[in-house]
Amino acid sequence: MISVSAQSDFASLGPSSLALDTSSLLGCRRRSHSLQGAEESKHAPQQTRPVTRGGRPRSRSFYSFETSEDYKEGNITWCDALSPKTRSLFQYDVCKNADSATKPALKRSKANPKKDLNGSRGSLKSVPMMTIAEPDNWEISAGSGMKYGQYVEWEKIDPEAAVRYGQMLTSSHHQLKSMGRTGFWALPHTLRAKAYSHIISGIARQSPSQDLDVYRRLTEQLFEEQKISTHPFPVFMEDGEIPRYCLNKAGLNSVKKILVCISKHCPEVTFCPILPALVSLLLHFSEDEAQCFHSICCLINYTCPTKRYIDKTFHTSRASCMTFGDLANRYCRGIRKLIACSHQNLFEFYSDWIMWIFADLPFTYAIRVLDVYLLEGYKVLFRVALSLLSLYKVSVASRVAHTDDFRRDMKSFMQNIGRHITIDDLMKKAFVIQLPPRKDLNYLFNANKDALIHRGIDQRQCYQHLDLGKFTSNVVTGTEMRVVWAWIPERFALFNPSRLFSIQEHGRSLSTLYSRVLGHKPTVLLLKTADEEVCGAFLSAIMGQKNDSGEELSFYGTGECFVFRLRPGMQRYQRALTQISATLNRAEFPKNPQECTTGHPGGCKFTSMFWAGDERKFIIGGNGGSALCLQADLAEGYTERCDTFESPPLCRGHFKIQSLEVWGVQSPQSLSAISHRT
Repeated sequence: MISVSAQSDFASLGPSSLALDTSSLLGCRRRSHSLQGAEESKHAPQQTRPVTRGGRPRSRSFYSFETSEDYKEGNITWCDALSPKTRSLFQYDVCKNADSATKPALKRSKANPKKDLNGSRGSLKSVPMMTIAEPDNWEISAGSGMKYGQYVEWEKIDPEAAVRYGQMLTSSHHQLKSMGRTGFWALPHTLRAKAYSHIISGIARQSPSQDLDVYRRLTEQLFEEQKISTHPFPVFMEDGEIPRYCLNKAGLNSVKKILVCISKHCPEVTFCPILPALVSLLLHFSEDEAQCFHSICCLINYTCPTKRYIDKTFHTSRASCMTFGDLANRYCRGIRKLIACSHQNLFEFYSDWIMWIFADLPFTYAIRVLDVYLLEGYKVLFRVALSLLSLYKVSVASRVAHTDDFRRDMKSFMQNIGRHITIDDLMKKAFVIQLPPRKDLNYLFNANKDALIHRGIDQRQCYQHLDLGKFTSNVVTGTEMRVVWAWIPERFALFNPSRLFSIQEHGRSLSTLYSRVLGHKPTVLLLKTADEEVCGAFLSAIMGQKNDSGEELSFYGTGECFVFRLRPGMQRYQRALTQISATLNRAEFPKNPQECTTGHPGGCKFTSMFWAGDERKFIIGGNGGSALCLQADLAEGYTERCDTFESPPLCRGHFKIQSLEVWGVQSPQSLSAISHRT
């Protein structure tokens, strides 16, 4: 006789979980009713084919695909093709005579199926991420799904995983970072679930406490038990799309419930496109919906001033995007020039940067990034996105003439990233990048956010990309100016260029140039030689300051300054930026570059000799030679190799000036200076 405890709770299994699944005796096996709710069972299609093979109901799997209407073409976006072996692991067994017209076609990968980039065949590398497009309102079932692994002592099944988990519990935060970067808890999935719980418990200690019962109280208020309720999708989502990854239909329903509860519980979150992806990923490794909700709330409420997880508003989200654009400008040179030359919108392209990771990458890539993101915050996303962008630049450079939509092309590249690099190599590539410290990244982030506020940009529709409709210049074409504007820092690129000085209009006088640009920052100097060569410089400090004492020239400027050549060939020259805050908040530096490079102990790798000027000459770059030196009458000049910018001569050594212009940013400061002068 078998004794069964009356306290066992089978409610989570669904009302039909113990009933005989007669459909499993038909030709096409169906999943067990433990994954189906009452409504799903009621509308299940009736099978009419004769029996060709017997079978029992499919046992519950952590990862499973549904043969539901969600998989019809038009409702999903396939981000990768399943390899034959992986497809056999996740697709239902279908009888040979089944009507293939009723099933979505699965394309074979063009890659060699015998070669696995991860080193083992049959891995989850090729599991596609599916994005479910939803209408304005969601239909949500109040029923909850089964808790993963609640009946099993997993450490008895996999003793090695238990040993690794014990190592994690005794490891410092620095050691955990090393473990996460190398995939220490990548498999089995039960180990990753425990790892996430351990990591988020540490995050929770630095966040306002979250009562696990909050979620249960919210669900009681928002959803009626055993009924379908309709809710508009949360305001922080752009389009209501949910990355599904490996979730079944019950899991997708749970994601919707959690997102609606987050919207209710955290009204301060008004714009956060990555939340649906984070909820979907964490739900894979959460004990239940309440734990997933608790984890997300910990990330939202994390209060460390330099380490961020979640952007809550349009300003913060867009400022992070601009910060990534500034980093890409330094670490992935060339891609901005390609996009600018094609006259496509850089804002739209970079606005997707975080979605490249948490919406477009395949599941096994996304969770490896999530491993380190939970430990290191936003900074690791910058690293990974820069690595992805550098890979894309190599891919697109050879076919740029045939790319009419970089945004869509980048999405396709991310979805098929397995053809280009393994996840292990991607993570290694990401952590080779030497980014500035968090406090400096935060300084740049705040500068970008302030620029958005001053520009009055509070939503995507308010942003207008560079308008060159009335642009005229005696030095550069509209396309060349678009490239130059793509090179300058993001917070300045929000504004359109305004011409401050030109030889044709104001004459050949260095003193007149100084007076015209006084009070403007930043400025762009453009120069055309008599040999039709075009070069110039971006000067981030106030250009009108000059030395009047007659003594040795004093140098000014910040590390954001750079020089460039437009003809022949387009190239920008700028030293690597390692200390951001020092270069943004100091306009003056000592005359002797050996005294202090940027005001930081230990210094930076570039000198402070960016520009200097007096009534006799104007010099750009003064360390190891001048990148540009202009005479007082603006008739001649010379260029040399310059260590300040690591630049070669920008044109022929000594040149005659055919035309010269200085352009300013049409910012509130510039407009104010113009109004005072006139």
